[in-house]
Amino acid sequence: MSIMELSSNIDEFLQATTFCHNLPQAIMTDSIKDLGEATLWEKTSLMDPSNTASISEKDDTDLQKEEGNEQQHRKEKRFWSVRYGLAVMIHGSNLISTSQTFGLSIAIIAMVNNTGQSNQSNLYASTDAQVPVYEWSPEDQGFLLSSILYGIVIIIIPSGYVAGVLGGKKISGISLLISSVLILLIPLAADQGLPYLIFTRILQGLAQGMNLCALQALWPKWAPPLERTQMSNIGFSGTTSGNFIIILVGGFLCQSLGWPSIFYICGGIGCVYSIIWFFLVYDDPTNHPFISDSEKEYIVSSLAGQDSSPHWSMPIKAMMTSLPLWAIIFASFCRFWLVSNLTTSLPMLLNNIFDYSIEMNGFLSALPLLTSWITMIIGSQIAGLLLSKKILRLITVRKLFTFLGMFIPSLLVLAMPYVDFLTAIIFLILTSSISVLCFSGFIINSLDIAPRYTSFITGLTTLASSVSGVFSPTITGYFINQDPESGWKNVFLVSSGVNFLGMVFFLIFGKAEIQDWAKENTITRF
Repeated sequence: MSIMELSSNIDEFLQATTFCHNLPQAIMTDSIKDLGEATLWEKTSLMDPSNTASISEKDDTDLQKEEGNEQQHRKEKRFWSVRYGLAVMIHGSNLISTSQTFGLSIAIIAMVNNTGQSNQSNLYASTDAQVPVYEWSPEDQGFLLSSILYGIVIIIIPSGYVAGVLGGKKISGISLLISSVLILLIPLAADQGLPYLIFTRILQGLAQGMNLCALQALWPKWAPPLERTQMSNIGFSGTTSGNFIIILVGGFLCQSLGWPSIFYICGGIGCVYSIIWFFLVYDDPTNHPFISDSEKEYIVSSLAGQDSSPHWSMPIKAMMTSLPLWAIIFASFCRFWLVSNLTTSLPMLLNNIFDYSIEMNGFLSALPLLTSWITMIIGSQIAGLLLSKKILRLITVRKLFTFLGMFIPSLLVLAMPYVDFLTAIIFLILTSSISVLCFSGFIINSLDIAPRYTSFITGLTTLASSVSGVFSPTITGYFINQDPESGWKNVFLVSSGVNFLGMVFFLIFGKAEIQDWAKENTITRF
């Protein structure tokens, strides 16, 4: 990277940090800073008049076309449309998949005599004596809970590649149906023995990994550039709402109906939803039977020149040397390092240091998910407004929301071990809520730099997050075993530093324009 490019990225970072305090100055800086990337009306107004005569006719035509697209965007941008209906369908698919993934985390407390944590024993035990209870060691339980990740890691990159070529509708619908059938079989597999249950969870992970990447393959054909942030966040937020619902109702189902009810309900809903999916979801708006002609024309025209058509060939060598792509992958690794510590290690911190009661566990676990869901939706609307009103450029919006979603949580986590119980809970909620602003930042940046490969890139980022999720708890355990008193300070110091490092890397190397290797005329074959 040249000095001039590095200087430009630093300017964008400084603009993002001062935007909230000085909006007019940020707008002025954004408008003048990169003349080469400025909009057409900016170029024509700043050019030397003697140089504009030969191109005035072309400029007028382009301006009229741009104004027509903006008027059509304002007319077509409404929630009750087919494209936003697709976003809601993706939201539902993510909700069901997440509830199926984490349902076992709730049910296992009632499935075993001892969860390895004495204060949680029989917390969700059913009053029905016919519900089976198993003798699994804490090590067996840990391997069982993580077994689904093995399936996801194995399939995530191949499924991202295939989904990008074949489309997301069929792969997503079939994978959700398979996952739903497998979760219906979990009570039967548990009766057969722990190895059968682990094998079932690995198969479920294969289906979940396929579904995760297949859903991302739908956006390049359906999401207009100015609406990608809102639509993708509606879809992504299904993972948060799925976690919220399963935590909220999972314990009640275990106590009232028995732990198998979680799997029967989640599996049954998933089977019905997958059938509805095949009737309502289409890979391309041009083939959708219910879409209006005006909405179809708007989507197709807005995506013209986006190079989103699928292709079996991939520019592997160019992708390996692409810093904007590595910025997304590395930021995903670093953010999930912090997130995994919050979800797996923080309850232990609160229990060891602040000695909070187990009755508060469900409430304290569900509340950050609810606030995160609200923040994700509001953040995407703000990002979309900044883009549609041309207040900030796309790259500035991506870096601004990445900065807010990673810098503030780094500070809050760093202070967590030094505050009292109530303040720690507030910091936890704020950290979880603010962190999801990254969904309007680097997390959807693959749609900007390589729309045609977004499902494959999703596989890469998911793999990076999974690796981070493996190493983060291991490092946490090492620090706690070395020195329980000061160990937590080191845990959150490292988590904050890793998260901050990922933010800086993206702010320097992140881009928002389609990369040369992602364009049709530059594809290099295997």
